[in-house]
Amino acid sequence: MTKKPLKEKKQLKEHYGIEEGVFDKKTLLTVARIIKKGIIDSLDYCVSTGKEANVYRAGKGENNLAVKIYKIETTGFERKNRYLEGDWRFKRIRWDERSITYAFARKEFKNLEIAEKVGVHAPKPYYVENNVVVMGFIGEGGLPYQKLKDAKIIREVDLELILSDIKKMYGAGFVHGDISEYNVLLGDVPYLIDFSEGVVKGHPLFEELLERDVRNILNYYEKNGVKKDFEKTLKWIRENKKRD
Repeated sequence: MTKKPLKEKKQLKEHYGIEEGVFDKKTLLTVARIIKKGIIDSLDYCVSTGKEANVYRAGKGENNLAVKIYKIETTGFERKNRYLEGDWRFKRIRWDERSITYAFARKEFKNLEIAEKVGVHAPKPYYVENNVVVMGFIGEGGLPYQKLKDAKIIREVDLELILSDIKKMYGAGFVHGDISEYNVLLGDVPYLIDFSEGVVKGHPLFEELLERDVRNILNYYEKNGVKKDFEKTLKWIRENKKRD
């Protein structure tokens, strides 16, 4: 028996510059297929690392894209389950580690599609396969914009834009579920990122997560000198939402 699979795996790692110990063979082959299909030309370098996923800059012609790769072997799947259970889009998934990871990648992609449809400032979804999501790159010069938590100047206009995007999503029957100063990038406007925990209307956490999003972002801005009333803001967001 030959050891071609091991050789193939090594070649993929060397060719695409993916670090040892992060991704398994199936993930590497998924990336290779995405390149072969022409979705991206190259997977260049990591721009963000996390417990559950890494984000890479990718090249497509003269443009940059972002590739988010969910890690198969990670922690927090009990926590993840609460965002999948109750979501009618994911009723028929297997509840093993890999299947849940793949579901979260699809979930982020579907949530980004909702955000794009209603004009939210967020990455544009391009493609999803297994645990890999290809989306628009939010940054310049090959680097992502700074996170809100690192901003030296806190502007009320940015808060208003974030709240407007929350309202748009809620009107479309969707809640981001993880908005904070860590998941907002500041460019010409604030961009929301990390949509994997978002839920649609009918999910048991729908209203709870809306309130958490609003409270989190208002608390951050209040600590930095920009104050808005929580109850009035929440009421404004819930007004004039789309009917079923």
